[in-house]
Amino acid sequence: MTKFDEATQAIRVDDNTYDVCLDPGYGIGGPLNGGYLLAVIMRAAAQASPFDHPVTTSAQFLKAPVPGPAQIVIEPLKVGRTAAFARATLVQDGVAQIASSVTTATLHGAEPVYAAEAPFAMPGMDDCVPLPHPKPESGMMLNAQMEVLFDPPTIGWLKGEPSGRPESRAYFRMAEPQDPDPYVLALAVDALPPVVFSAGARGWAPTVDLTLHLRALPAPGWLTVLCGGRLVSDGWFDEEAEVRDSTGRLVAQSRQLARVGRG
Repeated sequence: MTKFDEATQAIRVDDNTYDVCLDPGYGIGGPLNGGYLLAVIMRAAAQASPFDHPVTTSAQFLKAPVPGPAQIVIEPLKVGRTAAFARATLVQDGVAQIASSVTTATLHGAEPVYAAEAPFAMPGMDDCVPLPHPKPESGMMLNAQMEVLFDPPTIGWLKGEPSGRPESRAYFRMAEPQDPDPYVLALAVDALPPVVFSAGARGWAPTVDLTLHLRALPAPGWLTVLCGGRLVSDGWFDEEAEVRDSTGRLVAQSRQLARVGRG
């Protein structure tokens, strides 16, 4: 079991309840990363399902959970021949923190009938760069859990030179050697700095709603994460992410709505 597997594990209490322990190592200046929290919920929902994989998960972030004990409460809705549907709620100290719906199915790795090309051609890894190591007092614990190499124009905001477009692109893998799986993909879609940084905003940008589609089981190796937004307006922005595995295959898609960074 890797550190990430342990940080997202769900222990069955009964048919509908799973104990979890939210790991402070996935904090971003205090709050826990939304993709990490989604992975915790997805793992519990998959364990409670007769099918293997969480193929679509939609979560509404009612509150910001804190590190420590919590529970995932599963409410089965329907079990069909090829998919099962359930509600999954992350509860902490008796209060619902994240409400989500999860559809599970079993993916078999079939060859795609049609596959669109990536919307953007990434430069080679040698031409990409990491972010500077955060200062210990920043509370950016998440950075230590992963290796991320960015397409340089998408982190121009670090030098006060944002591109003016909501965008972020990078190569991604876990810091501890681990083949990517559906739960690593959940972290990957929300692991890059908010795309609104490239549009000139800064500060914590809390996610309100995040939906993840698992499209295929990823091959071993680096992932490529391509993120962009369509509208920044009235204190809100959207962010779409596309994740491709080391073979170039599309393995995950996500979309989220978030508040523009504050502070």
